[in-house]
Amino acid sequence: MKNFSGKVLFLDRSDINTDEIIPAKYLTEISKEALKPYLLEDLRIDGFAQGKDIKGKSVIITRANFGCGSSREHAPWALEVNGINMVIAESFARIFRQNMFNCGMMAVELPGQSIDHLFQVFSGKETSIETDLEKNVFILKADGLEEKAGFSISDFDRSLVVSGGWVEYADAKY
Repeated sequence: MKNFSGKVLFLDRSDINTDEIIPAKYLTEISKEALKPYLLEDLRIDGFAQGKDIKGKSVIITRANFGCGSSREHAPWALEVNGINMVIAESFARIFRQNMFNCGMMAVELPGQSIDHLFQVFSGKETSIETDLEKNVFILKADGLEEKAGFSISDFDRSLVVSGGWVEYADAKY
């Protein structure tokens, strides 16, 4: 099972699409590792610097409709190869969300008010998150602040995450 704890990258924008996650010109690459340097290369958000802001981050917290646009497994792969195994957002594009779980990664939806609160309290700070998958709880920490946030995922998606992804799940079950 992948790690769902670590430092947080806040991306304060809705509708971050798969072309911004991994530009289409790199879809001919034949390995996940080849995608690594291009994660979020075309993302434009004030204050975001691709080269320095991604390094060392394990979790993204963002706004609504993350992963919209073209459906492609390359987008979760580019996140995964950079050590980002969980994205927390108000909502996800349906296919992107399922591709995350199929890769053994987590795409967690929280209500807009909860996302707003996390941005207000933690964005701009060196924030870390601990994920307790058994209790469905995140613990966020920054500058002496600590806060718990509950979440839910379906039993099937949890099975995919625990197994390490769809292929591992299918190997174990069939």
